[in-house]
Amino acid sequence: MQHSVTVGSGAEERRIAVLRREGKGPPVVWIGGFKSDMRATKASAIDSWAERQGRAFLRFDYSGHGESGGEFEKGTISRWLEEALTVMERFLEERPILVGSSMGGWISLLAARRLTDRRPVLSPAGIVLIAPAIDMTEALMWRRFPEDIRRIVEESGVYYRPSAYSDAPYPITRELIEDGRRHLLLGSPIRTGCPVHILQGMEDPDVPWGHALELVEHLPGDSVSLTLVKDGDHRLSRDEDLERLIGAIEAIA
Repeated sequence: MQHSVTVGSGAEERRIAVLRREGKGPPVVWIGGFKSDMRATKASAIDSWAERQGRAFLRFDYSGHGESGGEFEKGTISRWLEEALTVMERFLEERPILVGSSMGGWISLLAARRLTDRRPVLSPAGIVLIAPAIDMTEALMWRRFPEDIRRIVEESGVYYRPSAYSDAPYPITRELIEDGRRHLLLGSPIRTGCPVHILQGMEDPDVPWGHALELVEHLPGDSVSLTLVKDGDHRLSRDEDLERLIGAIEAIA
């Protein structure tokens, strides 16, 4: 069923589009990636599984993405995290399984910490991460940018980065980079209080598989599984990849 929620007020107000499938729990929550949307291949595959299994499934688009309002260039990790938390606190009634793809993996871990602190009844029952782009703005963008690109970001406020997934370049703003530094996770232990399963392609040009290993090292005390897909790319959207994804959700569920 289609829903929407409003986040922010005044000039910062934006309408967030939500799709909610009723069913038994624990509810599965899709948390998408940078410039992706809630009707993309992996989210749709989970929805088909949820329909067959009678499972509850919740998905949404960040502002500036898919069917939601707002401008993409105004997006920051703080802004998208606030939207994810608003949707979950509005529609969830029990502990969810968070499924985070790419940037959504970072948002998932940030949201897990906030939910545990703010709404313990909604602390995750499990987390599945697909090519998790933890600390993406710093580790996978800023540190990789050559000096001339950094100068463009600092002086003009935005760099239009070519993308392998779209004909149009992705705007990388100074605000996105600077805000991301408020949410870095890899400098200290990351405690989730629940099982975590990571799916990572070894042919991923955007999130190197070594980045997933670094994340595992920062997840002490939790039940952590890492599946490395030798010929897998960043999307992990082939039939065999989708089977692994559903299997990871079912193993936690």
